[in-house]
Amino acid sequence: MSAQDLRILSLNIHKGFALGPKRLVLEKIRECLRESGANIVFLQEVVGDNQKHRQRLSAWPSQTQLEYLADTVWHHHAYGKNAIYQHGHHGNAILSELPFVRWDNIDASILSFSQRGFLHGTIHGNLHLICVHLGLFERERQLQVAHLIEHILRTVPEQEPLILAGDFNDWRLSAHQKLTQTLGLQEVHECINGRCARTYPAFLPMLSMDRIYVRGLSVSRCESIAGNHWRDFSDHRALVADLRLPADGEDEA
Repeated sequence: MSAQDLRILSLNIHKGFALGPKRLVLEKIRECLRESGANIVFLQEVVGDNQKHRQRLSAWPSQTQLEYLADTVWHHHAYGKNAIYQHGHHGNAILSELPFVRWDNIDASILSFSQRGFLHGTIHGNLHLICVHLGLFERERQLQVAHLIEHILRTVPEQEPLILAGDFNDWRLSAHQKLTQTLGLQEVHECINGRCARTYPAFLPMLSMDRIYVRGLSVSRCESIAGNHWRDFSDHRALVADLRLPADGEDEA
């Protein structure tokens, strides 16, 4: 396998609505994703279907949010349906320029009213991609992180590269410590800037919620972005990182 440079983006899209009044900002989000130049995009709170919004909002896309955001840029994508309700469902998604070899959605729900999952895809070169959105409660997250660690230890060989990204809701950094210490992961913003990025709320980020972890890849850049104006974006900031996948026999930088 030859060395490869990758740009990764992770964002909780808040179901396509801006913070505050219910204003659909999918078009702005799509513009930001395109302008980022990302090869692989990890998304949380992506709506697979919502009959109420489809009926009430004239700007609601005719295709799924995933298809609308991927458009002609990312030809390969996977969606993990997590939260299911009478009028629709939402979950995690991964957009990729490279084809998936396989993907699966692992149920990580702990509470009956909080449906969560890990979307695990593998692309060419045995690069593992895992998109997560952990729960709001500390005990819930602890159990989900234990499940996530067990899943990675069981399904991702140590010699195969891994990118784990998403909304961890982990402002206390307890999950962060377990993931880095137990799995030997690097958090990309911490690697470059000395601490995990503050990404929530987008207009005045105070909490470190969104992360990108890697193993088997080197990191050259990471920053958080919120579009041209936070009111035209999600309630979270996006994280963008430049990574390098080493060639066979090449050491990580």
